[in-house]
Amino acid sequence: MRPAGTKPNHLGQDFSAQAPNQKWVCDITYLRTGEGRLYLAVVLDLFSRMVVGWAMDKRMKAALVCDALQMALWRRRMPKGVVVHSDRGSQ
Repeated sequence: MRPAGTKPNHLGQDFSAQAPNQKWVCDITYLRTGEGRLYLAVVLDLFSRMVVGWAMDKRMKAALVCDALQMALWRRRMPKGVVVHSDRGSQ
């Protein structure tokens, strides 16, 4: 049973892809800079292992992930049927 409010895990630990734009994974990390932390969100295509979208900000807000996903969608010309997976962390 999954916690209330979470979505099903459609990826099922299968991190392989047979073609581009089938499966994307997302995550957030932070980088230490001379001015403090900088948060980085990335979207990775599991077929090529290429970063297809990214965004950086001083704050870890929902817009950070949305901006990275928006970049990926535009760079890949709005693919249909792509499964987007994240680790469902605190972000």
